[in-house]
Amino acid sequence: MSVELPFAPVDAIIRRNSGDLRVSADAAEELARRIQEHGAALAKDAAERATADGRKTLMAADFGVEQVVDRSQLELPIAPVDRIARLDIDGRYRVAMDARIALADILEDYADNVAGAAATLAHHADRRTIQAEDIETYFSLFE
Repeated sequence: MSVELPFAPVDAIIRRNSGDLRVSADAAEELARRIQEHGAALAKDAAERATADGRKTLMAADFGVEQVVDRSQLELPIAPVDRIARLDIDGRYRVAMDARIALADILEDYADNVAGAAATLAHHADRRTIQAEDIETYFSLFE
């Protein structure tokens, strides 16, 4: 599976959680891959909810979001998030714009949590750079 999400916004999310630490390219790539997997799984669940309601369009409520944030507040771009949402669902589903924004917001919060923990792990390892192994360690410990 190729990674749909560009690494630059993921890198920016890690950096806003890293304090004075540097960020390796591998860390951004690993987090982008994990974000994509999580987003595809969330979209699959949302598609099941839409199907149960007799709809072919995913809505923000299908992701458990009632109040959608303003798109300009997000670091993650919407087009790749839309492609991520469609990875594991049939082509017969549509993804409403509010659902795309809601999913991007959920994934950004998810990335912030992982990035903050990865920074803590890098500090604990007495390193000055957040590496892919910090992202991997987070998932081996907490998921």
